[in-house]
Amino acid sequence: MQYQKSPDRPREECGVCGVFGHEDAAKLVYFGLYALQHRGQESTGIVASDGLHVTQHKGMGLVPEVFSEENLQELAGHLAVGHVRYSTTGASHILNAQPFTVSHRGGTLAVAHNGNLVNTRTLRDHLEAKGSIFQTTMDSEVVVHLLARATRKGLEEAIKETFSLVEGAYSMLLMTQDQMVAIRDPGGWRPLCLGKLNNGSYIVASETCALDLVEAQYVRDIEPGEILIIDKNGLKSMKPWPEQKHNFCIFEHVYFARPDSDIFGINVYKSRKRMGEIMARECKIDADFVMPFPDSGNYAAIGYSQASGIPLEMGMIRNHYIGRTFIQPTQSMRDFAVRVKLNPVRSFLKDKRVIIVEDSIIRGTTGRSRIRSLREAGAKEVHMLVSCPPTRHPCFYGIDFSSRGELVAASKTVDEIRKFLNLDTLHYLSLDGMVEATEKGKDTFCLACFTGEYPIEPENLMHKFSLS
Repeated sequence: MQYQKSPDRPREECGVCGVFGHEDAAKLVYFGLYALQHRGQESTGIVASDGLHVTQHKGMGLVPEVFSEENLQELAGHLAVGHVRYSTTGASHILNAQPFTVSHRGGTLAVAHNGNLVNTRTLRDHLEAKGSIFQTTMDSEVVVHLLARATRKGLEEAIKETFSLVEGAYSMLLMTQDQMVAIRDPGGWRPLCLGKLNNGSYIVASETCALDLVEAQYVRDIEPGEILIIDKNGLKSMKPWPEQKHNFCIFEHVYFARPDSDIFGINVYKSRKRMGEIMARECKIDADFVMPFPDSGNYAAIGYSQASGIPLEMGMIRNHYIGRTFIQPTQSMRDFAVRVKLNPVRSFLKDKRVIIVEDSIIRGTTGRSRIRSLREAGAKEVHMLVSCPPTRHPCFYGIDFSSRGELVAASKTVDEIRKFLNLDTLHYLSLDGMVEATEKGKDTFCLACFTGEYPIEPENLMHKFSLS
């Protein structure tokens, strides 16, 4: 099966979940991955250990498509780590499915990574020159090779040495036969949290919604720059690197994270709703109703409606039964790919002045088709509000718009985008308004995709390091 990537939605590349100390560790990880499915739909995998033997199962597709009761039974042990993937570094191929597992010096090491490393090419070239042979195109494999070179110093020292060389965004789980290690980069780009189950076992996951599903108690976030080792002796925390400015990805709150998660200490539902409330303050429009394109703009639309007093309606109906594949439309059916997911309520839209609330505009192509369908349904006016600023710059830290050419706002002004989309009004939430909605300071977040100010420049760092 081939997964049809949307041309106009930002994509996060993965989610991770691990459990230590539970007899059904793999099954709990399975349910955790189910909760994190929104973070990656291309491939998934689970690696498990009983302390002596390591087993794994990986495949292309969604969590319930890849795993069955039978293969989960085979993933025996008290320790398991899992992953859901959407590729930003490395092609969509089974070889790149994670966790990535290797045997080295008589032991097994598995790695599950959420994020994107920015000095991969330099590190990989150096390792290959020293004789390393790579099996995949993933940046995560670089970490495995670096760890393998340093294991003679012991796991803790190997981790410290490896991650002093690695730069970029990583919320990562490592697993040996008898240990689970959670690592978060010093900037804290991607979320990672710790929970405790009622039998005393531990769970680490990308979002708190995974903890909720398995009825685990949230303990705390893995801190930026922290290495947390979980084994039979309990928890051991290390922060071997100097503290630095936080670079939390604000797109987690705009789009990526599930609304029932708490990310960076902030509830996502509340922050998205506040984005809508602030847009109502920034842009006043006289209209008959407010509507989202479900489900991305739902919560900001609620906030805008409540703050403006304009009723909230659902002028587009989403088909929730879209499979991962469908027959490609012919040119004569050019709008089929859009209509199969969202269809306008024609009798309700006719002669109405409509405000659409969206979370973001990346390429603009899907939005243009959806707005055309509203016009064809008879909408008299179509206005759009976007709950973040124009996305003008590529991301190197784990979002799949890695070139300016993919971003409509990189080459068009707001008014040109308005005309391209055939809108009566287009308003983006201000940068200050977006940050205000999180109730945190601007210095807390990475805002590079909006400002072009990158906390770490990619592939420009190896002069700082020496690889022996």
